[in-house]
Amino acid sequence: MILEIADIRIQPGRQAEFEEAITRALRTVASRAKGMQGYKVNKCIETPERFVLQIFWDTLEDHTVGFRQGPLFTEWRAIIGPFFAQPPLVEHFELVTKSDGA
Repeated sequence: MILEIADIRIQPGRQAEFEEAITRALRTVASRAKGMQGYKVNKCIETPERFVLQIFWDTLEDHTVGFRQGPLFTEWRAIIGPFFAQPPLVEHFELVTKSDGA
């Protein structure tokens, strides 16, 4: 399993709108992508315009090719893209170790 982490900075004062938009985009668009296993979104306490999106994929290619290069990505960006203050930093990770409860 691959973990995608996107560090997202949005325009000031649009947190509530963005929270609704990213929830909708995840439920209606990203959830339809091949290999997408689940997601988490966290908002920063110290920097209210910062969000961290985590999406779990079966393979790296499910995200980088299947989703990013397919028609769903256009729908995804149309919903959340207008909120971005700058392009998100997106990286991919493989699990090394974890606790029993996580």
